[in-house]
Amino acid sequence: MQTALSSLVVDALEEHKGRDITELDVSTLTSVTDVMVVVSGTSSRHVKALADSVIERAKSSGARLLGVEGEAGSDWMLVDLGDVVVHVMMPEARRVYDLERLWSELPNDLQRLEASETRH
Repeated sequence: MQTALSSLVVDALEEHKGRDITELDVSTLTSVTDVMVVVSGTSSRHVKALADSVIERAKSSGARLLGVEGEAGSDWMLVDLGDVVVHVMMPEARRVYDLERLWSELPNDLQRLEASETRH
């Protein structure tokens, strides 16, 4: 699901050499956001620069920044733009948390849960 806001985010990340940019359409899975963007940085400084780039680009376009989690020097920063949530991570943190797999398997987990509930 490519929206104007997610496109703006991806452009900002590409401009600052974000690695392995992935967009996940989660609109049918959660009411919290429509799109999650996951990207890797090469150092904690790069993670901060990528997050700052997204924040700056979003603000200049008039998008509303709902929050930022993580600090300079951390291995994971989250930028919440409402309809788009951006996870900027060091490669090791990205491997450990594996958000792409988590969100891709969630529909199957929900279907199993619903099937289990209908049997009881």
